[in-house]
Amino acid sequence: MGVLLIADKDTAGRKKMTEFFGAAGYQVRQSGSAARVLIEVLQKKAQVVLLAGDFDDVPAADLVAILRRCNPDLTIILVSDESSPALLRKMRRAGIFYHALIPHSPADTEELSLAVRCAFATTEPALAAGMRQ
Repeated sequence: MGVLLIADKDTAGRKKMTEFFGAAGYQVRQSGSAARVLIEVLQKKAQVVLLAGDFDDVPAADLVAILRRCNPDLTIILVSDESSPALLRKMRRAGIFYHALIPHSPADTEELSLAVRCAFATTEPALAAGMRQ
């Protein structure tokens, strides 16, 4: 299984998601800064990123665009309570795989878990194909 990077400036939220996905069997890395997220992505340490909003005054849409340029094969899941149709369209154009709400209940956690599982399901075949070349 690949690596899941949890990128969240909120320490408590990042810790909660790290514990949840770690207990689910994922190999998890975490970051609370945009610079560290970029380093992780440039070094191709993560295949899927859970991106929780803006970082270091960098709007999430801009960060998504930068991350996609650093690693076009990266799968990005935006985790936010933002529901503005205009912003979500902008995020989809920037290259997110999925938008999930911040988990506030077990149902929300299940939605996020399914999104991560689907993200790895689409990423794993690409990883395997890259290893065969």
